[in-house]
Amino acid sequence: MALTAGIVGLPNVGKSTLFNAITKSQIEAANYPFATIAPNVGIVKVRDDRMENIRKFIESKKIIPTTFEFTDIAGLVKGASKGEGLGNQFLSNIREVDAIVHVVRCFADTDIVHEHGTIGDPVSDIEIIEIELMLADLQSVENRLQRVGKKVKAQDKEALVEIKLLEKAKEILDNNLPLSNLELNEDEEELIKPFHFLTRKPVIYVANIDEDSLGDIDNNPMYQAVKAYASERQCRVIPISATVEESLSGLEDDEREMFLEELGVEESGLDRLVKNSYDILNLRTFFTAGPQEIRAWTFTEGMKAPACAGIIHTDFERGFIRAEVYHYDDLMTHESELGIKEAGKMRSEGKEYVMNDGDIVHFRFNV
Repeated sequence: MALTAGIVGLPNVGKSTLFNAITKSQIEAANYPFATIAPNVGIVKVRDDRMENIRKFIESKKIIPTTFEFTDIAGLVKGASKGEGLGNQFLSNIREVDAIVHVVRCFADTDIVHEHGTIGDPVSDIEIIEIELMLADLQSVENRLQRVGKKVKAQDKEALVEIKLLEKAKEILDNNLPLSNLELNEDEEELIKPFHFLTRKPVIYVANIDEDSLGDIDNNPMYQAVKAYASERQCRVIPISATVEESLSGLEDDEREMFLEELGVEESGLDRLVKNSYDILNLRTFFTAGPQEIRAWTFTEGMKAPACAGIIHTDFERGFIRAEVYHYDDLMTHESELGIKEAGKMRSEGKEYVMNDGDIVHFRFNV
């Protein structure tokens, strides 16, 4: 699946440090605005404990996790929608991603430059970015209204439907609200997709905290302010220390687990970010398992068996015959494929079968 989340925020909030942790790469992370000019793309594995559990009952040479893609987008500034900073170049980069990871500074460090010279008001920082995104969407709506208006005069029925939708969008934006507040039916959803509106994309807020706050997050007032703001927006917020995550990224798995234990946390913030980014895009996982490899595959919720077979190889979809399926939970209960068959849990599914998260499948095909 080629879906990606874009990491955005004001300059110097820790975006590039977080991206370094995500990809274990060393892009420039300098203490001045616009250290990141071109968007950097990195792929990170999605940690899934189910794979090791599957291996307990299906002997296999290797495990191959599924992956998720992140794009590090240079820091936006106030006035970006009018060309300030690096302006529309960044807005264009955001338009190309499927979800937004909005990094917010929730630590006090006078040695690190703040874009507006103020530290301690993360909600204001969030609003600077979100206003720019809303202004960019408003500009897109108004430009489209001008073009479609000519067709409306000619009584074009499709244009009439589109202009009604655009006017609804304009009303939302004029009230300083993101287009995520726009309630649409199924047909309207399809109509609005090609516009790639920025404020219609799902958002996760990342509160970049200091290491001391990791074990005492409730006493970080900046994080609490972001948490309250995210709740109002019905969005997710994840506290992360980007510098800690960058340190974790350079460790072997056993050292990493020891470090996390010392910090008093069960799971790294980065793992939670990856899983939440995966989840808000309605991405799910099915598995293939055999003596050569146990492999995780990403699919979108609601996809049918032939389309999921096509994720592995286009020939699998083209020549799809059936899917032999059982669920991860069945394997954990019955401890072998033979036990699953004897319990009547092994199923043969056809072209209309809708895949479930955790399905373990063998596709039969003929080309």
